[in-house]
Amino acid sequence: MDVNDLESAINSAKEEAVSEPENPKMTEEQEIGFHKGAVSTLSAERNELVKMVGNVEAIMKMHINRLKELGVN
Repeated sequence: MDVNDLESAINSAKEEAVSEPENPKMTEEQEIGFHKGAVSTLSAERNELVKMVGNVEAIMKMHINRLKELGVN
């Protein structure tokens, strides 16, 4: 892969990916289970991310309030 030429690097990576043998096919039932599991996992991850954002917001508000108390706007 040529790191100095991004386009040729991307194209060569695509060619390498295409030349790899295909994975065995899943049955429809297996595929449904796979996607349900992925959605469930991603949903839980999203919920944790929302909690994290809430925590960051609360901490930022505390710092902003203290700065205001110190006379900094």
